[in-house]
Amino acid sequence: MRHPEFPLSDELIYLNHAAVAPWPKRTSAAVIAFAEQNTRYGSHFYLDWMAKEAELRTQLQTLLNAPSTDDIALVKNTSEALSFVAYGLTWQAGDNIVSSNEEFPSNRLPWQSLANQGVELRQADLHSADTPEAALFALVDDRTRLLTISSIQFASGLRMDLEKIGEFCQQRGILFCIDAIQSLGAVQFDVQAYHADFVMADGHKWLFGPEGLGVFYSSAKAREQLKLTQYGWHMMKDTHNYENKPWEIHPTARRFECGSPNTLGIHALSASLSLLLELGMETVEELVLKNAETVKAEIAKNQQLLLISSAYSPLKSGIVVFKHRTIANEVLYKHLQDNGVVCALRGGGIRFSPHFYNTQQDIAQAFAMIAALS
Repeated sequence: MRHPEFPLSDELIYLNHAAVAPWPKRTSAAVIAFAEQNTRYGSHFYLDWMAKEAELRTQLQTLLNAPSTDDIALVKNTSEALSFVAYGLTWQAGDNIVSSNEEFPSNRLPWQSLANQGVELRQADLHSADTPEAALFALVDDRTRLLTISSIQFASGLRMDLEKIGEFCQQRGILFCIDAIQSLGAVQFDVQAYHADFVMADGHKWLFGPEGLGVFYSSAKAREQLKLTQYGWHMMKDTHNYENKPWEIHPTARRFECGSPNTLGIHALSASLSLLLELGMETVEELVLKNAETVKAEIAKNQQLLLISSAYSPLKSGIVVFKHRTIANEVLYKHLQDNGVVCALRGGGIRFSPHFYNTQQDIAQAFAMIAALS
């Protein structure tokens, strides 16, 4: 039986939330209502739109366990926020950044682009030591300014011990940056427990939101280390005083929002987050991880399938990658897509990423289609 918030087409089994997720029903309704209001009244209800923006900041504060909504900036995407950090910090030739060799390009390109300033990006093989964290720590020296890592690796589902990494960085005075796009909305997250300086994520994956709107968290202390790279009316302290001469930079994370807010996206993402927060992230995580374990169990049942994701990681994620022993990944992927199983070709295999609302039947049907091809 379909979840009432996800009336997906009966032709589909949606197992691709690590890419772009479908919207909940309430999100679609919120966008339609906003469009109708805008069509009939224009910006007459702009103060209501600002209230919705404030509500979204509070929702994101809760999701991240941020100390304050002052720490929350609404940005276009993860890449923009990572670039704010890369080009906001003042670098010295010889500085280095530690990361992994499994990062999505968004968490690699900004750092590599600093090479012309004499800054080195060191990419750890996360499987070269007893733990992924130890592999990162082995590359740190006294010129390491920042450690940046994805909380969960997009192509393998490997989940990092963020508390351990954060404590390591704090003890050594190293800035800690987390690409949380594969965590937020899937598992519980706590910027304070992780001693995180910077965290960023888009809304269109596990958060069920639209593309084009994300969150950028910065701690109060770390935020002051970033010079601004974009300027506009919205990042002024007295935002709506358009004759503000001279002007001051906004004292909060809003300093990273240089222009007009994405009001349509704000209404959509707020509606989506309301669903997750109503359920509670503890419950969401439990269901996501249960579905991931069901995927692994189905893989184990079929001797023709090989699990690529680690079966023994101490911290679990909602991403599972596998391949067929005799059928090429591209052939299997096309077969699944042609039969309505929405998934991804990632990490040397097929990536399934079910969310909380997916059922055991969804997963069983997807693997029945694989068995039929075999």
